[in-house]
Amino acid sequence: MKHIQGNFIGNSMSVAIVVSKFNNLVTQQLLNGAQDCLTQHGVASANITVAWVPGAFELPLIAKKMALTRHFDAIICLGAVIQGETTHYDFVCNQTASGISQVALQTDIPTIFGVLTTNTLEQALTRVGGKGGNKGWEAALAALQMRNLIKQIDDKHILSKPTNKVFETRT
Repeated sequence: MKHIQGNFIGNSMSVAIVVSKFNNLVTQQLLNGAQDCLTQHGVASANITVAWVPGAFELPLIAKKMALTRHFDAIICLGAVIQGETTHYDFVCNQTASGISQVALQTDIPTIFGVLTTNTLEQALTRVGGKGGNKGWEAALAALQMRNLIKQIDDKHILSKPTNKVFETRT
């Protein structure tokens, strides 16, 4: 039985971070956490590109544009959608999550959903430095792990077929 999992080594990795300006009090802290994580795990600051978008809804388009350049090993999408009084929240959350997922599936580049979806600003702030840790840091860890896992899967030696045959069919 083979077990594979990605590690958190970011040496020679190039990462794009797409960040929503909306709810900047929260998203700036998500960005700080992601950048700290990446640099502490070996990603050079010069290899981190940050793109700012107006809101969470715009994250998937710019993530896809970044992915299509083929300059990045992983893309991290950061945003904060806080429940309001209308159903706008539901539409933004659902479409953002779906769009980010599609970028990863269409490009084979790990595209990480680091978007907080909370009921209150206080809940969001708890997730960017309070007792909930920093979800930007966690998104960066996921990006590192996914990229390194993909590299292992792409390595022909990791998943080569066994040479021993269990049985043969004779006619």
